[in-house]
Amino acid sequence: MKKVFLDSDILLDALLKRPKFDLPALNLLALANQSDIIAITSSIAFMNVHYFLNKYDRQRKMQLLKTLRSIIRIMEIGEDEIDMAFNSNFSDFEDAVQYCCAVHARADVIITRNLEDYKHSNLPVMTAEQFLKTL
Repeated sequence: MKKVFLDSDILLDALLKRPKFDLPALNLLALANQSDIIAITSSIAFMNVHYFLNKYDRQRKMQLLKTLRSIIRIMEIGEDEIDMAFNSNFSDFEDAVQYCCAVHARADVIITRNLEDYKHSNLPVMTAEQFLKTL
């Protein structure tokens, strides 16, 4: 079974129903919900999602986050990921931390809309659409 690391943008595409991007993101979450893939993200990405769900009232926001949490696994960011990120070739520190979290989680692929952010990745990096075409 494939273990996929979902970047914040994919989660936000699904939850905010961003046009053009929401259906592939929602399809990934549906696959994870059906246990066809293992979807993971970092604790930082989960917090970023919380922050950007401002358009919803607190009750709706918490409902969305609880549903998301029931579908995906959340990996903690610790000293190892931070230290690894310091020593990476990534220009953006947050992307480096996300990448290091994916590596430590033994993800098979990173799913993001911003492929350029992960140009130094040793893991395969795909958009949601690209990944869905591989299944």
